Amino acid sequence: MSTPDLGGVVVATALPYRVDASAPAGLAVDYDAYAAHCRWLVDNGCRGVGPNGSLGEYSSLTDEERRRVARTAIETVGEDGIVVVGVHGPGSHQAKYWAEVAAEDGADGLLCLPPTMYRANRGEVLAHFEAVASVGLPVMVYNNPIDTKVDLTPALLAEIARIDNVVAVKEFSGDVRRVLEIREQASGLDVISGADDVVLESLLMGATGWFAGFPNVFPAESVRLFDLAWSGKLEEARALYEPLVAAFRWDSRTEFVQAIKLGMDLVGRYGGPCRPPRGPLTEEHREQVTADMRRALASLGVE
Repeated sequence: MSTPDLGGVVVATALPYRVDASAPAGLAVDYDAYAAHCRWLVDNGCRGVGPNGSLGEYSSLTDEERRRVARTAIETVGEDGIVVVGVHGPGSHQAKYWAEVAAEDGADGLLCLPPTMYRANRGEVLAHFEAVASVGLPVMVYNNPIDTKVDLTPALLAEIARIDNVVAVKEFSGDVRRVLEIREQASGLDVISGADDVVLESLLMGATGWFAGFPNVFPAESVRLFDLAWSGKLEEARALYEPLVAAFRWDSRTEFVQAIKLGMDLVGRYGGPCRPPRGPLTEEHREQVTADMRRALASLGVE
């Protein structure tokens, strides 16, 4: 059953591949491994999962793969959590199609960027979200001005919030001042932290959720951080957060998918390779991610 509340720790899931010469770029989606990963995240306290986001490499998938990934998450999580499916598309007709498919397959909510390959104006942005929201599922709009070149400002979000079924915004501008501005101008819209390296700051300013990357690596610890922040236990939250931030900063960098997958490998989970256009990390980046992860793991008492 759908719920208008899309808050809590919802993990933007990384997608595992296995070598297969017949698959695109020689890498086939490993659906069994993906199901096991979704189950592990929910079993470690995360409220839900978000398939087919940027971290899930949705733009590198075939249409058949993209639908099956979402179905796998939905079937695996079942009633134990929520599944917020990414329905990003170049235009409203593509995004609405993916929203309709997600609704048919039993998703609890939708995550949607503005048009992904076109710098849309105000009216076009509103029309885009109106089309997606017309499907009837709760919608979390996604503000990522770095990648889309479209900034969902607090003033624009105040207009978007009037669209039926739009319930939240994943805020990824990196500007924590936006949290209060959005709450002031679009009071009916839940603010969800979209960048791992400002999550504590965002939660302290009133964000109600975390649509997250590095919980693919640290799910239980991330849930604990979220709970400490919401309980007002600031000193405990800071002590947990500070040594993790160097790793978390990779969530806001171009190489975020590769970095998070490497982090998974380093803690004994399977991250593995990415499909093109993403290639492997440079040696310099690999060394830095490894060093940042070692600091994080040491703070958690993990060798």
